[in-house]
Amino acid sequence: MFEGIREDIRSVFDRDPAARNSLEVLLTYPGLHALLLHRLAHRCWLRGLKLLARLISTFSRWATGIEIHPGAKIGRRFFIDHGMGVVIGETAEVGDDVTLYHGVTLGGTTWNKGKRHPTLGDGVVVGAGAKVLGPILVGAGARVGSNSVVTREVPAGATVVGIPGRVISKPDTEAERNREEMAKKIGFEAYGVTNDMPDPVQQAIRSLLDHMHAVDTKIDRMCSALREQGIRGCDEKLPVLRESDFEMVEGTEPSSRDK
Repeated sequence: MFEGIREDIRSVFDRDPAARNSLEVLLTYPGLHALLLHRLAHRCWLRGLKLLARLISTFSRWATGIEIHPGAKIGRRFFIDHGMGVVIGETAEVGDDVTLYHGVTLGGTTWNKGKRHPTLGDGVVVGAGAKVLGPILVGAGARVGSNSVVTREVPAGATVVGIPGRVISKPDTEAERNREEMAKKIGFEAYGVTNDMPDPVQQAIRSLLDHMHAVDTKIDRMCSALREQGIRGCDEKLPVLRESDFEMVEGTEPSSRDK
């Protein structure tokens, strides 16, 4: 149980640059409080203690502004940022590494019993105010834009925006998939880097990711050949790129040489 709590706390640091230390996250993040209370309520629900589960869920809603039905299935490293107004229905299923922002609804479109709420695959991100309605599947790695209303299934890796939600980008080519893999590898979240929204900066980023992927592939092949010859030297891990490495120190200006 405690390992699960530590994992939930670590997931906050991965997705919120405002998080400073574990104690602060544990004491002041309502999304984490709602998740921990839901895990307790869900256990009670599965053991038939449904009234107790609903009481815990109601207390969680009062304390955090987040309503998660105790019957909902939530995966690992789930993160709700800000959280106020989030609603997750009884038959909703949420995969691992999913992120929801404030005002998100995972709701139903019918009063009939049975599966009536959406299923979110691993790594899905749902923007603030978005509504995902009905027993639909949002594929792994998909992104739902803020204030969108989604009532149809979303392919894995796609980006959906608007009312009703429509797919504006889908990584259906090998080059685009390679870009996403390289972006994840170096710790860069390539939001909006799609061919549907042309922009010189985005084009430059796409070109850099393509070049880095080609270099990375060549290095992997060279290392494999060296290992076959019994030569070591390719086992060292590359240094981790941190976001802070690319930020200017507050109060400093770029030199005339850099301009």
